[in-house]
Amino acid sequence: MADQVYEFDNDAVAAALEAARAHYADKADAMAESVTEDGHLAMAAGCISVTVENGKVCINLPLGFGKYCFPIPSIIPNGTAAEACLHICTTWGIPTGVKVTISVAGKVIVSKSFGKC
Repeated sequence: MADQVYEFDNDAVAAALEAARAHYADKADAMAESVTEDGHLAMAAGCISVTVENGKVCINLPLGFGKYCFPIPSIIPNGTAAEACLHICTTWGIPTGVKVTISVAGKVIVSKSFGKC
């Protein structure tokens, strides 16, 4: 039996990207003059309920990063309910990567970035 592959909500991903773009579109001139602004921004793009199966959680990542199976420590038994949260990483409002955290009982047990975050 194949492991279940979870996905984040496409509308939440699109909303995070739009918020990042809008933030920099409104401030383009001011940002060019600021020495402290590096253009990097990570926007929350939602959380989903997942279940540990065969010592991992598999998720289809947005923005072309593909499927990834996150290893879960063996102290977390199969069948455990967990939560996977997504952040979209941007530079000047342009997506450059994603970061996923997986939590059990409110505690982050796995965190991984893809691309530039």
